Amino acid sequence: MLSRNARARKRPSESTTLVPLSPLSRQCLRNLARYEPPPPVRVPRSHRAAVLIALFVGRMGDLYVLLTQRSLTLTSYAGDTALPGGKADRRDRTPEETARREAFEEIGLPKDPRIVPHLCTLEPFLAGNNIIVTPVVVLITDNALHPVLNAPEVSTLFSHPLLAFLSSSTPFPSTESVDAEYHTFRDIDWNGDPAAGRVRMHRFLTGREGEGIKPVFGLTAAILVRAAEIGYGRPPEFEVMAPGQKTIRERIAWALRHVPRLREGAEKEGITWHLPEEEREARGRKHKRERSKL
Repeated sequence: MLSRNARARKRPSESTTLVPLSPLSRQCLRNLARYEPPPPVRVPRSHRAAVLIALFVGRMGDLYVLLTQRSLTLTSYAGDTALPGGKADRRDRTPEETARREAFEEIGLPKDPRIVPHLCTLEPFLAGNNIIVTPVVVLITDNALHPVLNAPEVSTLFSHPLLAFLSSSTPFPSTESVDAEYHTFRDIDWNGDPAAGRVRMHRFLTGREGEGIKPVFGLTAAILVRAAEIGYGRPPEFEVMAPGQKTIRERIAWALRHVPRLREGAEKEGITWHLPEEEREARGRKHKRERSKL
């Protein structure tokens, strides 16, 4: 039986896209459709979410990703630039179902995989509120689609070149901007806790700052850098991680052990996790010292 991603590879093709693909875009879609993420991390259902990376082909055959401006009336992350998505519903069987349902509710994107075929599902990311977010990549193949924005959740829908998330240089024509640097970053202690380790937070201008659109920042930026890295098969022009930064799996494992609500949710659902290699080794050395004292 073919895997989910293997089945998806057969669906998107140049004949199904809105305009002819550039060679680079064609290879990007192939790479995404072939991508197999590492084994999933078990996390409490109460802390699961998914976002949709909805790609479409622009006039010159390049790939763009749909982005939203969150409503200014929301109680959290108001006005932020984001990907369509949200927390898992108890009826959702997979991250793909969560991402498609949320995108339909927020921007009216059809859930039908014949119109918006699945390319791949990426490894999960850890959000600042300790929600584990799984990105799902799809391709829009119907030029008759018209967005229907859910005003209480989304103020604006716009797009950004996917390839631009690997670049330090702006993809836009020279215009006046509040910030001349297209890509910047800063390294922070995760959740303000040095024990959680340093994390690099990337920031990309949208070219729409004069319209009140915020840059792509934080989790959304990290997800799109990873999607572009997989799709175009090369690393970014900048260092993605801070010196000594833990991997995503290590950070999720740390959160499962040290964030009370996440730990309680994991214990309630009988979820266990593997300790990072260095911590297992440290515990092994401690155990040997204790035995030598007997």
